[in-house]
Amino acid sequence: MKVVEERLKGNEGEIKLIPENLDDIWHLKHIIEPGDVVFAYTKRISESSDKLRSDKEKITVRLGIKVEKVEFHKFANRLRVSGIIVAGIEDSGHHTLNIGIGTEVSIIKRWRAEQLRRIERAIEASKRPEIIIVVIEEGEAVIGALREWGVEEIATISRSYGKGLADYRNEFFGELLSTLKSMDFRYAVIAGPGFAKEDFIEFVRQREALLAKKLVKADVSSTGRRGFVEVLKRGIISKIVGDLRLAEETEYIEKLLAEISKDGKAVYGLKEVEKAFSYGAIDVLLLTDEYLLKEREKWDVDSFLEEVEKVGRILIVSSEFEPGKQLNALGGIAALLRFPIA
Repeated sequence: MKVVEERLKGNEGEIKLIPENLDDIWHLKHIIEPGDVVFAYTKRISESSDKLRSDKEKITVRLGIKVEKVEFHKFANRLRVSGIIVAGIEDSGHHTLNIGIGTEVSIIKRWRAEQLRRIERAIEASKRPEIIIVVIEEGEAVIGALREWGVEEIATISRSYGKGLADYRNEFFGELLSTLKSMDFRYAVIAGPGFAKEDFIEFVRQREALLAKKLVKADVSSTGRRGFVEVLKRGIISKIVGDLRLAEETEYIEKLLAEISKDGKAVYGLKEVEKAFSYGAIDVLLLTDEYLLKEREKWDVDSFLEEVEKVGRILIVSSEFEPGKQLNALGGIAALLRFPIA
C-alpha cells in the first residue's frame, strides 16, 4: 500500500492511497464502509453537445460518492464501491467506483484505530518485494526488486572465471545463493541468455529445496540491467504471477484432498470449518470467489474472515480453474488444520 497524502484532524479526515497488490484490495474491503466518502477516477458517459446527434463517449472524471455498498468483483481482483454521487461533474445519482491495483483512491471518514493499523501493516508489507529478478550470466548476476514504478537494482555479484573452472563457478553460485537467502521475497525470476540460469537453479535445488520452489526460469537475450527491461517488456512477470498463483492454489487443494482422504488435518463445509475455528485449529482457510460472493447475501461472512485472519491465512481460490471447481464441489469452503479434530 502506498499512502499519497494524509490529512487527519484527530481520527477524522482524508487519506489518499494506492493499492499495490491483491492484499491491499483485501485491506480496503475492511476499511471502506457505508457512510464514508470515497473519491476516485472513473468513466462516465458524456452526450454530444450537438442535439441532432446521439453520439455518446466515455470520459474519465474524478467522482466522489457517499458509500452504500462495498463488494469484491468476481475473482476478487478489484473492489466495487457503490453509492450516491456527492462531488464531480454531477451532484446526484448513483455510481460504482471500480478500485483495482494501481487505482488512486481518497477516503474521507472517521477512522478507527484498527483501520489505521491495517494501513500501517499494508505499508510495511509493501516494502517486502513480492518478486525479485536475477539476471545471470557466467560470472555476473544483477538482482533487482520489482516495484510499482519498475525494477530497483539492489545487488550485483561478479566473479571472473572461465567456463571450465567448476570450483570458481560453484563459489559464484554459492555467493549468489547466500545473497538470496538473506532476502525476504515470495518469488524470484532467474533470467539470462545462457545455461547459467538452469545450472544455478539446479545448484539451489540440491542445497535449499524450499528456496528452489520460489525460483522461476525465464529466457532473455539481454544481460545486466537490460535484462530487467526485457523481462518486463515481454510480459514474463504477469504470466509467471498467474501461473504461480494457479500452482499455489493447486498445491493447497491437493493437500486438502489428501488430508480429507485419510481423515487427517482438514475439514470442509461451513459447519465443520466453524467448528475447527472454535477449537483454534485453522491454519489455512480456503474458499472460492464464487462462494464468497454468494454467501455475502446470506450471512456476515466478512466478519468471520476477519476473525480467521487473526489466527491463520486466508486463500481465495478462483472458480475459473480446476482447483476452484474441486473446492466448489466440497461446498466452496474448507480448511487445513494445525491439528486434527474429532
